[in-house]
Amino acid sequence: MIVSYIIIAIYTISLLLIFMYALAQFNLLMNYLKAKKTRDNAEKFDFSNSEEIPFVTIQLPVYNELYVMGRLLTNIAKLNYPKDKLEIQVLDDSTDETINTTAAQIARIKEQGLDIKHICRTNRKGFKAGALKEGLKTAKGEFIAIFDADFLPNENWLMQTIPYFKDEEIGVIQTRWSHINRNYSILTKIQAFALDAHFTLEQVGRSSKGHFINFNGTAGVWRKECIYDAGNWEGDTLTEDLDLSYRAQLKNWKFKYLEDVETPAELPVVISAVRSQQFRWNKGGAENFRKMFLRVIKSENISTKTKVHGLLHLLNSTMFLNVLIVAILSIPMLYIKNEYTYLKPYFYVMSFFVISSILFFICYWFMYKNTYGSGIKNFGKYIMMFFTFFSIAMGFSLHNSIAVIEGHLGKRSEFIRTPKFNIHSLKDSWKGNVYLNKNISAHVIIEGLLMLYFAFGMYSAFVVGDQDGDFGLFPFHLMLFIGFAFVFFKSLSAKA
Repeated sequence: MIVSYIIIAIYTISLLLIFMYALAQFNLLMNYLKAKKTRDNAEKFDFSNSEEIPFVTIQLPVYNELYVMGRLLTNIAKLNYPKDKLEIQVLDDSTDETINTTAAQIARIKEQGLDIKHICRTNRKGFKAGALKEGLKTAKGEFIAIFDADFLPNENWLMQTIPYFKDEEIGVIQTRWSHINRNYSILTKIQAFALDAHFTLEQVGRSSKGHFINFNGTAGVWRKECIYDAGNWEGDTLTEDLDLSYRAQLKNWKFKYLEDVETPAELPVVISAVRSQQFRWNKGGAENFRKMFLRVIKSENISTKTKVHGLLHLLNSTMFLNVLIVAILSIPMLYIKNEYTYLKPYFYVMSFFVISSILFFICYWFMYKNTYGSGIKNFGKYIMMFFTFFSIAMGFSLHNSIAVIEGHLGKRSEFIRTPKFNIHSLKDSWKGNVYLNKNISAHVIIEGLLMLYFAFGMYSAFVVGDQDGDFGLFPFHLMLFIGFAFVFFKSLSAKA
């Protein structure tokens, strides 16, 4: 019986944490809907006056980008901005043949009259953060625009963003990501679904009320003074962007988010690439919670509500751990519920937490409607997408929980880049990509076992109790089975 009480206690705590996160998301939705009704009357530079156009440095941190390097440089060279006030730094840590092909293309771009430099380090100390910090030493720009190799800003991108820096308190301008290969597969659709929620609901919901947001590592611009004032780039976490964002906002710098300015990018199309990206993002989030939570709590410059949203923001990735705990314990809980009938009132109360799923459903619907429009047909598609997204997200919960635990424990690991593919449609093939990880992790085997475990959970619904079974958790176990099956079989088959 003691074991049962321990299981109930851990299960309840995890459900409560998920419920708190759902309430925070719903609060962000309310902020988002209010913000959509307000007009942006921010003061801006007058670019018709050449004296108001500031000098900008574009930084392109790259590492072994064989498939997208040419596309990136061609795109950046087309940006509309006065050439005498623009510098491009290619921060190239590559160790393969792209060093030479990149150098050749840079030489051709220089002939167009652009100030472009090829900066190569002798080591990868600090990884991306180290490269950005190295480039900053010689950057001539007052403002630093950063693009990862898979991003393709439109020609007027700088003209749409830089003017907002007339407000001297603004340290960062962040734009919204869009996705050039959103409809490539189920995998890209669910990635787009999750990122759309972040770049609408979360970024707008937080920024509209002055809560902390994060620079997303790319598709944004920093005021150079802000970077230095916040302590410069540091490579002690895997998400250097989140780290510097919090340090800057704790120093009272404002971040401005431009939802209407889209920056197209390519989503990973192979599950091994998604795994490496998810691992880095989720571990980095936990590392930053470990690094920042006391600074946020102790800060005298921010409100209690901003502190709460900040802590929950830093704990975003930890929700995967709570989901995994709830998932694994849900089957023992099913048997406990039917074994100890005097505990049934507790389970009736606990069913209240189904409201967490309802809150998420409502929040994501407004995001989906913002992208695809309303109407019965789109709502039907949304229901299917929501079910698919949540199933597969739960299927990633083991992988992401391991990343989170490592982050909270302070276990260090290398910055593993996400392979790029230059793929837009099913006609394009990712097979043969030289950067793909061809090894199958031991985690994949455990995911296969969890798939079977939740199949047992569905079976249990038919056999527990003295009557006709208990199907209250059957939909949850079905989604978990589908999610872990998807991740398991995709991981086995999606190899180059």
